[in-house]
Amino acid sequence: MPQTRHVERHFTAGETVRDIVIGMSDGLTVPFALAAGLTGAIDSVGIIVTAGLAEIAAGSIAMGLGGYLAAKSDAEHYAKEREREHREVKEIPEEEMREVAQVFHSYGLSPAQSAPIVEALSRHPKKWVDFMMRFELGLEKPDPKRAFVSALTIALSYIAGGLIPLAPYIAAAYLHRISVSTALLISVGLTVLALMVFGFIKGRFTGTRPLRSALQTALIGSLAAGAAFLIARAIS
Repeated sequence: MPQTRHVERHFTAGETVRDIVIGMSDGLTVPFALAAGLTGAIDSVGIIVTAGLAEIAAGSIAMGLGGYLAAKSDAEHYAKEREREHREVKEIPEEEMREVAQVFHSYGLSPAQSAPIVEALSRHPKKWVDFMMRFELGLEKPDPKRAFVSALTIALSYIAGGLIPLAPYIAAAYLHRISVSTALLISVGLTVLALMVFGFIKGRFTGTRPLRSALQTALIGSLAAGAAFLIARAIS
């Protein structure tokens, strides 16, 4: 009887999705909250657009730099831990072999079953260190280009997200037919819709329930903007 070949499909772009989520979620929320807050305090679409664009520029740079430093920190941490493991394999091999055996024991292998595997692994120092890094410390070797790619992804995602709530104000500044209050209403509608779509897609990629993710993302963004608007209105 012919058998259908089993093809496994695993999502492997987790780090990229994480960067997009970080950049896009903040990009949609922070400029939205800023524009809504300024709308509650002033009646000048020019000032709102200028402040919004300045915030998007500063926010994208800050978020991108944060992503770069975080990725560099991960790479440096991995390098230091690998150097330490390499040194311990040379200086205290018996202790390291015992730690390898403990890893196998945690997976249900008996000492008799794990002993030959540990012995075989100890004959290959590089593979031994690779094993300890992954299964003892839970660390994966980072991509050398990860820091730059992470910074760029987060920054561009922030800009893309930030321009959505600001678009109605930009249109109002050039068309002169849309009031600040109307721009706010349009911005609210666009941003909530974008948050829901973004949350839904994020849920699909991360394995959570898409509808729940969409509603949760939209709720958080709406609360942030609403709080900013009310505070600015109270102060003004």
